Amino acid sequence: MKTAVVILAAGEGTRMKSGLPKVLHRICGQTMLGAVIQSVRRMRPDGIVVVAGRHLGRIRDEVGTDGLTYALQEEPLGTGHAVVSAMSSLEGFSGDLVVLNGDSPLVTAGTLRKFLRLHRQKKNDLSVLSFIAGNPEAYGRVVRQQNGALEAIVEEKDADRSQKEITEVNSGVYVLGPGAVGLLGAIRVNPLKKEYYLTDIVSLSARKGLRSSAFCIGREEEFMGINTRDELRRATRIMRRDIIADLTGKGVEFVDPETVYIDRAVRIGSGAVIYPNVCLQGETSVGREAVIYPNVRVADSRIGNRAVIKDSTVIEKCEVGEAAAVGPFAHLRPGSVVGPDARIGNFVELKKTVIGRGSKASHLSYLGDAAIGKDVNIGAGTITCNYDGFHKHLTVIEDGVFIGSDSQLVAPVRVGRGAYVGAGSTITRDVPGEALALSRVAQQHVPGWAGKRKSKKK
Repeated sequence: MKTAVVILAAGEGTRMKSGLPKVLHRICGQTMLGAVIQSVRRMRPDGIVVVAGRHLGRIRDEVGTDGLTYALQEEPLGTGHAVVSAMSSLEGFSGDLVVLNGDSPLVTAGTLRKFLRLHRQKKNDLSVLSFIAGNPEAYGRVVRQQNGALEAIVEEKDADRSQKEITEVNSGVYVLGPGAVGLLGAIRVNPLKKEYYLTDIVSLSARKGLRSSAFCIGREEEFMGINTRDELRRATRIMRRDIIADLTGKGVEFVDPETVYIDRAVRIGSGAVIYPNVCLQGETSVGREAVIYPNVRVADSRIGNRAVIKDSTVIEKCEVGEAAAVGPFAHLRPGSVVGPDARIGNFVELKKTVIGRGSKASHLSYLGDAAIGKDVNIGAGTITCNYDGFHKHLTVIEDGVFIGSDSQLVAPVRVGRGAYVGAGSTITRDVPGEALALSRVAQQHVPGWAGKRKSKKK
């Protein structure tokens, strides 16, 4: 049977105190709406419609259009009106319509799939996903008949005393079969709020004799809606906890899980060890048995198997090869590649530089716009002078080269295979392979100079 999904994302989010649309605030590296879409896609629906308000263009630009259709809710007239706004995008669709909120980023694909399965097993026209709330005040109550059948959903402000004591509440997730979809136009405006509540479709369904159920299968935290920054912080902590628990179950060791900040898209291989105060962001992958020491930030990068990233290192949009070591206090800027078994040491900065297998830059160097071969030794204080004030130029250092300490390589320049550059040299021309390059002012001695200087002070 076909399935379509409508995600309600038109909320302004005024309590976030931000000009950013509420669903675009980020949680563990992705927008709230993006997190919901990720879970929805795992249901493999036939279509996904995102309903947005005046920020539709901005939301579409941020989230993208891959597999998504956007529908405009021209006025903020409630959830029932929002679903009606989506129907023109579903013209000709006949099947089950799943409706959920774009500000509930903790909802899981597993719960959504189970809910849809129960709906179909019962052959319902309408299903509501519910849960037991510790504090139900913020939620619509699920009102049942004496036989347990679903009767209505009553909002807090409309509930009487007995209804307010109900702890089973509405998650905001529904499945509407074709019969229930036909009732959307029958929802009447709420006289107090002047909005159309999707929850009213439950009582309408009961009066029409349609088959409906509430399935109490959710965890409260999974369906928390995000309306404030404090709620976003709490949701982020929950998602981060779940990410780390999942990775721990796959063999990753977190020395202090409470201090690790990790995005949802991060992948870590079994046997890896993550120390405290590590931040792993974006599309980062960490290989098997890699070790990442404290105070490291890695963003959108690939760390190879058995690689070691030492303390206080920053790596952005880079690749670190198998069994390589980086840090401490290193900075790998975008476009850099550290080859297998290579060593990048303390206070070394790479920018758009490729380091070959087994090469070493152990101390206090800047290597920018460089292609460095295998088994190269870069001495302390080496600088590739890649920028002439107008353009960046390439430095090429071939296999087996030895660069002495405190050398400057003025690009564009090439150092041939097996060559040596003497310490303190400034290299402005290509160096032939196997040659020794020196560019030092001849050392001079002035006899007695120090003694004469001392005598002048007396």
